Amino acid sequence: MFKQLFATKSVQPTGHVDAGEPFEGSLEGEPTLKRTLTGTQLIMLGIGAVIGAGIFVLTGQAAAEYAGPAVMLSFVFAGIACAFAGLCYAEFAAMLPVSGSAYSYSYATLGEGVAWFIGWCLVLEYLFAASTVAVGWSGYLNAFLDNFGAALPNALAQAPYVYEGGKFVATGEIINLPAVLIIAAVSAVGYAGITQSAFVNSIIVAVKVAVIVLFIGFGLQYVDPSNWQPFIPANEGGTRYGMEGVIRASAVVFFAYIGFDAVSTAAGEAKNPQRDMPIGILGSLAVCTLLYILMSAVLTGMMPYALLGTAEPVSTALNNYPALGWLQTLVEIAAIAGLASVILVMLMAQPRIFYSMSQDGLLPKLFAKVHPKHRTPHVGTVIVGVVAAVLAGLLPVGFLGDIVSMGTLLAFAVVSLGVLVLRYTRPGLSRPFRVPFFLLICPLGFLSCMYLFWQVFREHWHLLIGWIAIGAVVYALYGYRHSKLRNGNG
Repeated sequence: MFKQLFATKSVQPTGHVDAGEPFEGSLEGEPTLKRTLTGTQLIMLGIGAVIGAGIFVLTGQAAAEYAGPAVMLSFVFAGIACAFAGLCYAEFAAMLPVSGSAYSYSYATLGEGVAWFIGWCLVLEYLFAASTVAVGWSGYLNAFLDNFGAALPNALAQAPYVYEGGKFVATGEIINLPAVLIIAAVSAVGYAGITQSAFVNSIIVAVKVAVIVLFIGFGLQYVDPSNWQPFIPANEGGTRYGMEGVIRASAVVFFAYIGFDAVSTAAGEAKNPQRDMPIGILGSLAVCTLLYILMSAVLTGMMPYALLGTAEPVSTALNNYPALGWLQTLVEIAAIAGLASVILVMLMAQPRIFYSMSQDGLLPKLFAKVHPKHRTPHVGTVIVGVVAAVLAGLLPVGFLGDIVSMGTLLAFAVVSLGVLVLRYTRPGLSRPFRVPFFLLICPLGFLSCMYLFWQVFREHWHLLIGWIAIGAVVYALYGYRHSKLRNGNG
């Protein structure tokens, strides 16, 4: 069994894949995923995932609890780590235009055991991310409804559990109903097809980016530089402020960058993945990093950072400026639409990870079933939607966000390592995109991601260890026995 854990799938130089060419083989005559996405749609897909919870929810919480105005630096640090990992993702995505993202990449370089581990961590990244953002969406929806005196009672709009002192504590509420309903609605869109999902996402992205630009432009007029003093508040113990807090906040806001990774899960549906995947990954990352830094600067300049720790910090900041009441309404609408697009991308990504794992025999065949009409992994989409809805309805945003960050950072670190390994083990492979200065970039990507991972792991190590243990049991009981590679079919 130990030898099998490090068995790798064969990597063949990929021919040019164009629209309509089903590069990925069908499953015993079953329909395959449909290649329809362009480079522009992939960039919009990435922006759709990245611009959401990071700006509308996590920016204020990271500033209030950890970094103060220096949350701008936190975004810079997280963005640098993402840039290293993004370059590595771009090389892999152009070389292996398949739907499994980091799971498929690690299977080709580091072995089946590592691939399973990363695929299991990606469940934390995408499924828990959809639930996290749904909770934020619920907060903005209720704030918007409150403008008309129609806000839902807390019993139906708040999590019935919070995570305090290492354990779950009941709040007395019933369920976060809006969070459940948005996941149900978005899952239905994802079920209908990738083209419809990409079209809806592009419209939403255009709306929310326009509103964010308006907020930055008009908010600059109300910035009070005194709110940026001290830029790095004095440490109050642990990771509350000081440089310790800035680094801890980097791990928190890293959650905001996972969208470019979601782009790679759509490689199996890109028209020209060799050209368009690097464009989609790096283009969305560059645009979003700039917007994050500008947004956090304006937000902390408009209002003292200690007051921004709410579920809707942008709306909270605008509350102090009656002249911008019109903008507050637009921001709430953009947040409602924008967070919905993040959920859409996350709920598109997770079933496609399961699709790839099922094709390799590591998960039951039902996850690889493709709808004959819609050409989507419909069974996986339904299962993921149900689980995400349960998590969103019961758990708070802060707890879910930390769990997502751990899974994401581990996946990014392994991809960075995988590129380095494959450069030496398979130097002759065709690489339409190559990481520049790979001997520097790949190790920096691995080390920076693992450093940020450690910031969260120190607090939630027992949860991650428990998750990994569950995954090991599932692999031992099912994945190892049914692996196509182990049985000579990989």
